[in-house]
Amino acid sequence: MTGSLGLSEELTYILIKSAGVGEVLFGLMFIFLYKLKPVQLINLAALIGLLAFVAVMVPYILIEAFNPVTTNIPLLVLGYILLQQTGSAAKQP
Repeated sequence: MTGSLGLSEELTYILIKSAGVGEVLFGLMFIFLYKLKPVQLINLAALIGLLAFVAVMVPYILIEAFNPVTTNIPLLVLGYILLQQTGSAAKQP
């Protein structure tokens, strides 16, 4: 997929490693800071962005098994529920 973007093999390797490290760091941050609304919003925005990126760059993946739709949509719904729960908990005395 990165080849279609015109990236070299070396740059692709660096991008993949950086994305993996960033994903692990964000996962750890989400585990410990999931009650913070900005962290939840970043999570939802990232899931929407990843789904949109796949839809534009490699749309045929959307109909394969374990595609971004079947993985991201449930996470988006759960993230939205968590966001709503966090918002309603903040309003209670």
